[in-house]
Amino acid sequence: MKFKDYYEALGVERTATLADIKKAYRKLAHKYHPDVSADPDSEAKFKDVAEAYATLKNPEKREAYDNLGKHPAGESFTPPPDWQQHFHTGEAGLDDVDLADLFSAFGRGGGGGSGGGHRRQSFPVPGQDYEIAAPVTLEQIHRADQIELSAELPEYDANGLAHRVPRTFQITIPKSAANGQRLRLAGKGGPGFNGGRPGDLYVSLVLQPHPLYRPDGRDLYLDLPLAPWEAVLGASVHVPTLAGTVELNVKPGTTAGQKLRLAKRGLASADGSVGALYAVVRIEVPKTVSAREHELLEQLAAASNFNPRTHFA
Repeated sequence: MKFKDYYEALGVERTATLADIKKAYRKLAHKYHPDVSADPDSEAKFKDVAEAYATLKNPEKREAYDNLGKHPAGESFTPPPDWQQHFHTGEAGLDDVDLADLFSAFGRGGGGGSGGGHRRQSFPVPGQDYEIAAPVTLEQIHRADQIELSAELPEYDANGLAHRVPRTFQITIPKSAANGQRLRLAGKGGPGFNGGRPGDLYVSLVLQPHPLYRPDGRDLYLDLPLAPWEAVLGASVHVPTLAGTVELNVKPGTTAGQKLRLAKRGLASADGSVGALYAVVRIEVPKTVSAREHELLEQLAAASNFNPRTHFA
């Protein structure tokens, strides 16, 4: 009988994990399914892929297959004598036996198959997984908003031709969501074939730039402009947060670049903890002043001994 390299059929190494084997099968089965493939040899390729998967996904059959050793695909070989009892035939009678039939009989414990024929089976093929991007804002994450998402996903008609079909989904953004996080919508991907389960839809969250806040993990950073006299004398200022405006006390002598921390005003984590909001001080000076303001500033300059450049000396 002819040897079939099931690992080669799936494009995986002989050391591949079950997860690797399943992933390879799903990809190739969808590619070669006769209902969707334009390849004239798709039916034969699909059968080879399904046959390989049916053997390698079963630990008992995979072990038995591995015990046959490694042979070039298509090479004639004779299985061990204990395999022949499954077909109750001599070595010569193995010429017409399909390796898939042999494993099928082995999996049933023997006695079920007979040589000479090939049984056609309809293998369930899982639907394809899809991934789409969803733009989200910091406010939507903070509120755990529900948003409506529209996308055109490919679906196949009876002739195997792909058409993009508009579909709409409702998703709830987790409070702990982060940029790039993927949300799984089970069963919302491509339809399966021959009773296979539908694929999944993955929604990748893309955080939009914010005009005020700069996220860093669960913390947020906000530029806080202060007038020179507010920084020198201290002040009480209103600061916007995702949960609303709060009052912040600025201590006298606050310097540019200083970070004023507002606890639990950042983003929530999956464990329930909440990051902080850091107000980064910027000293802003007026570009134009009135005559009175100019006079007062001149008086301040004359009366003050402050020199910010003493370190130059």
